[in-house]
This record gives sequence, structure tokens and C-alpha cells, in this order.
Amino acid sequence: MTNERAALFPEFDDLYDLIAAEVEGMTDAELDWSSDSYGWAEWSVRNQLSHMASLIYRWLLLRCGDTLFAEGESGVEDVESLAASPFDRRMDDDKYWELPVVLGKLNEGIELIRRVLSERNADFLRSNSVTLNAGPGWDLMLKAHPSGIGQPDESGDRDMNLEAMLRHIYFEETTHLFNIQRIKRAQGLPTVSEVPRVGYWAVEGWDTSEA
Repeated sequence: MTNERAALFPEFDDLYDLIAAEVEGMTDAELDWSSDSYGWAEWSVRNQLSHMASLIYRWLLLRCGDTLFAEGESGVEDVESLAASPFDRRMDDDKYWELPVVLGKLNEGIELIRRVLSERNADFLRSNSVTLNAGPGWDLMLKAHPSGIGQPDESGDRDMNLEAMLRHIYFEETTHLFNIQRIKRAQGLPTVSEVPRVGYWAVEGWDTSEA
């Protein structure tokens, strides 16, 4: 691990282990339990995990792949099924369904982030940006970001530098890990990992209700 990555986002080094430990040993019935009584439980644990993997590929490859991988050398195959499948903001369920497969793609995505952090310095990440379509859901989410997201233009779009983009990915992962734990508790299952109290779920006003 480079000193630069350690200074920016050391959290990604342990992220996969936190998530994998939380879902280890879950049965298919436990992985697929959902409830329309709670917004956070409308997606099952399996769906949460698939989304957590897919969002990494969507941000790194679809939104800024040309910037991060100028010659298309991301090493990722089947990008469409990972990042642009017909399933809502998650990987293709027909290809990526079994838990080891889903976790494998999540791990590959996190390793891709770690590769970016080892190859790109802080100046690069702060001087390059993507366009953020910050809808109403971002009203709370913006409070979690100390820097890197600009003011909206006339259309409501904002510039998000790549450092903030990586922070956003981490905040998404911690928030969905918190959701996974709520879903487990709703089923009477014990939780395992200590979710870092950072990200969107830790912002005042976020729905942290339990079943």
C-alpha cells in the first residue's frame, strides 16, 4: 500500500473483509428475505450486495473510465452485465446470483479502487471530475462530504472530483452494510462487523429505523 493511498482512503483495505464477514454462512432464505414495510428492506441482502458491487463499476468505468483508464486497460470484462444490466442498479441477476459469485465481483471492484489509488495521486483525483446529477436524495448526502462537490449549475448538475467520488463509493458501501445488518436483525440474526460510523447512514436525519 502506498503512503498516498494510506493518507487518502485506507478504509478500502479492510472494506471487503467487513462485508464478507457479515454475510458469511447466511442461507439462501436469509439472503433473499425482504419486506415492503421498510424502505431499507425492500432489497434483500443479496440485492444489497449486488448493488454494492455494481455501483463501483458504474462509477469507475461508465462515468470516468476514459479518465482513469485512458487506454481502456481496466481489466474488467462484461462491463454491461456488471454496471448497466436491466436489473435496478445492480448486476445481472441471471449471471451474478450465487453469494460467492456476487462477493467475488465485489472484491474485484474494491481491488480496482485500490489499484486506482495506487496509480493516481491526490492532485490527479482532485483536479479531475465527473458530473453529479444530485437529485433530492442528495440533500442529506451532501452533508457527509467535506469537500470535492461543487455548487449546482442552472440544470442542477454539480461537479464532483474523483476524490469525492471515491469517498461517495465508500459512503455507499458503509450505508448498505448498515442496511444488511438491519435486515439481519429483522430476521433475528446476529450481526458480526462493526460498521464504520461514517457515510450517509451517519448523517443526522437519515432513516436509521429498525424493524
